[in-house]
Order: sequence, then structure tokens, then C-alpha cells
Amino acid sequence: MAPIARSKRLVTDEAFSIDAIETTEDILIPDDPLKRVIGQDEAVGLARIAADQRRHFLLVGPPGTGKSMIAQALSLHLPNVEEEIRVVHNPENPERPLVEVKQRGEVEREQSRLAGAEGDLLDPKEAPINVAERLGYKCVHCGTYSSPNDRMCPKCGRPKAVAQSGGGNPFGDLLGGIFEISIAQMGGRDRVTTTRQQFGKEEVVVYERAGDMIRVLDQKALEKRREVEKERPRKVLVPIARRPFVLATGASETELLGDVRHDPYGGHPQLGTQPYDRVVPGAIHEAHQGVLFIDELPLLGHLQRFILTAMQEKRFPISGRNPQSAGASVKVESVPCDFIFVGACNIQDLPHILSPLRSRIAGGGYEVLVETAMEDSEANRAKMAQFVAQEIAVDKRIPPATQEAVMAVIAEARRRAKDLDKKEKALSLRLRELGGLIRSAGDIAVTDKSKLIEASHVRRAIKVARTIEEQIKERYGSYQAGVGTDISAAQKETSPYHYWNVHDSDDVQGYQ
Repeated sequence: MAPIARSKRLVTDEAFSIDAIETTEDILIPDDPLKRVIGQDEAVGLARIAADQRRHFLLVGPPGTGKSMIAQALSLHLPNVEEEIRVVHNPENPERPLVEVKQRGEVEREQSRLAGAEGDLLDPKEAPINVAERLGYKCVHCGTYSSPNDRMCPKCGRPKAVAQSGGGNPFGDLLGGIFEISIAQMGGRDRVTTTRQQFGKEEVVVYERAGDMIRVLDQKALEKRREVEKERPRKVLVPIARRPFVLATGASETELLGDVRHDPYGGHPQLGTQPYDRVVPGAIHEAHQGVLFIDELPLLGHLQRFILTAMQEKRFPISGRNPQSAGASVKVESVPCDFIFVGACNIQDLPHILSPLRSRIAGGGYEVLVETAMEDSEANRAKMAQFVAQEIAVDKRIPPATQEAVMAVIAEARRRAKDLDKKEKALSLRLRELGGLIRSAGDIAVTDKSKLIEASHVRRAIKVARTIEEQIKERYGSYQAGVGTDISAAQKETSPYHYWNVHDSDDVQGYQ
């Protein structure tokens, strides 16, 4: 009789025991992103409500406890975005472009209608030789094909474009190759118009650069494109095809709120770029109908008040932010930014969040203090095994872990809960550091050419994964002693650390 194939077990949905697995390959990782968050049951429950009811969220706790993972998982529970935001040229007042919001159905119908104006893509080798040369795909000297971004032929090393005669330049004989290169850099067009015979008739055809391919626009495509160009000029600011999760941690004012690019010609109709085409969305606009996540929220400082305004109004203008730029006079009013705000910070930084912003979150959402440890039970040990399997699957470069290796990781999580959080019979939820331990163990297994991560690899990784502070303490006995050995006698006399190292003072606590 053939052996019965062992089935994978879904840790979160079935009664599960680590004794039932041989390796982490036996653990089926949940499809629901929120079920991949380990040990944060309260936060996960509220995240589901936040996704369903579009509530704001503030997550507070130490680094590495899953705050950003909760925010991303929340965004994946949202329905697809349904609105595309565009900026439209305003002929009566070009520096006050208009906003246009299109629903998904309208966008799809428009894309279908304009599909014929896109033309066909052609391999450069299949295009006429003179077209490939003029567009910069084919070297005129050796015939090698390469990217049009390469000004010099990768095979012969000469400029790909045809060098113009130096007779018009009195210094052509002196400049030689330099002059040839400068002409080549100006050569290589973006567009070539020519004619071809099609069904016995001659027709105009346009060849355009399209990355590593060439776009071919025949007579019908050109007519459709002319129809499109007759419409009021517009630019897609926030496309319908976008991620529902926008990370704005550490964003500058421009990145967060949008901007209008500078134009040295001031938007001159013939020379410059029209104001509507220079508008750049901010993170608050890109997060429309999705999640705006900001970790280390207090670091935004005064920019927090703009987030508060956007949360209240669900619209925020985009204007040029550099007073010396031509974009300073351009402003787009009432750009939609209806997002779910998820902020995160450490406990000690909580007082630095603006009170009105805290009030807005609490009044329209939830504040959660994340857990740093969970009970050491059979069910939670199974969740920790799921976490090991997830880290291995995400990394993709390390082998599966044996049951004994998983138990070694759990033992380390138990030790860290006791040492860091002073909790007995608990497992640490500072999972970022545990993830690093798993990857270190995997790297050791790969180095040993092992097909599995063994418990011995985890034990070796525990030593490798020690923090610098732990290494200094082990080698020198204390952090202060380590600092004392790292500076010369002259430095000790002038360094502010010297006082702490040689005096009995309460200030020495700063090192501990």
C-alpha cells in the first residue's frame, strides 16, 4: 500500500500541535493577512472593524511588535478603490487647474475607447533599419541593437547615432571624437514619421520609442490620437490601478502634501510645461480610499496638523511649496484625500502627538497598546511555529526549519519575554528581532549546505544575533568599561564621557 501523503495544517483554523509537524513546510500559511499577525488579538479585532467601518487607528508600543504589519493587513481588507483623480487644464486661468474625479466604470470605458490610439508594439529588429537607427536602437557603425538609453554602442564603443559633418564647425578637426559624441547625444529621436505601402496604398505611419520596444501608429491610430488631443488636456494624478496602502513615514512636506514642479519657462505655452502637467500628488492624496500609514508619527512635528485637516475635510489643496519656484503661483483646490489614517509610535513618544490629532483619532477610531508578550500555551506555541514558517516563506532564500529548530526559537522567545518584559511563562512578541534570528539560522544552514534549519543552527544564530551592547558587556563586563577602552588618554581628558567614566555620579545611569 502506498504511504498516505501528509497534509498541511492551517494553524489558526485547526486544533494544532507542534508535535504533528516534521518541518515548517507542514504549516499552511493563512491567506487572510490579519491571521498572519501573531499575538495581537485585540489589535487585529479592532483592525477588522476599522476596515469595515473606515475608522482611524493609533498603534502604540515598542519597535518590532507588528504595528506596520497590522496596518498593511488592514489595507488588504478594504474594497478596491473606485475613483481616479485627474487634474484638468483650465484655459481661463491655467494656474488654477481643475480637479476631475472619475469612477472605475468610466475609466474602464475610456480606456477601451482609447485603446486603438495606443498603436502596436514592435521589436526594434523588425522595424525598418533607418527607423531603428534614427530612434537610437541600432548602431550605424556595427549594426548592433541595444537600448535607446545607451548613447554609446556596447559592442564597438562608438556613438550609435549618425555624426553630422564637422564642416560647419571651424574646430571640428580639433574636437574630433568629442564633437562626434556631443552630436550623438543630441541624436536619437523619440519619434520618426515616414510612409509605407499598406494594401496597395501609401499611408503615413509614426514610429515612437516605447522602452525597449517601438510603438507603431498607423493611420487609424493617428486619427484616434487626434480625437483624444482635441479633448481638454488633463493629467492622471492618482490612477485607478494603485495600492491601497501608502507608507509616509519620515515624509517631507512636499512628499506628504504634494507640490507643483518648477518650470524655468514659467509655463510658457510654446516653451514651457502647462501648470496642470506639473502638479504632483502627496501621500495623503495617493492614499485616497486606502490607508495612510505613518510610523514614528511624532517625528512629523508640525506636519501633523495638515494630516488633521485632511482627515477632517477629506480634501486638501495642492500648491507649489517653493516660493522661488514658478510652481508657487499654481494651486489646485479640493483634491480628494478620503483615507483611513493609521499612526504608530513608541510609548515614550506619545506626548509628542498633537492633542487635536489624538482627539480626532479617538473620536473616529481606536487607540491600541500592542502586546509585547503572550501566554506560553500550546495554542500560542503553534502561532509561534506559524511565525517561523512565515518568515522562511517571505525570505525565500533559507530552507525550512525542523520541529526541533522551531522549539529552539520558542525557547528563545520564552527567554526574551522573561529578560526584556519580566514575564514568566510567556513568549516574546518582539518579532522583528526573532525574525532576524530565524534568518541568521537559515544563513548558517545554507553555509553548512544543510537542506533544513536544525536546532543547532538556531543555537549558533542566537550567539551571532546578540546586540552590540550584549557583546560589549560580555567582553568588558559593562558598557562603561567598553567605552573606556575605546578612547585614548588625551580623549578622556576632553571627552564628556570621561566624567561619567571616572566619577561616581548618577549620570552614569545614562549608559545603563
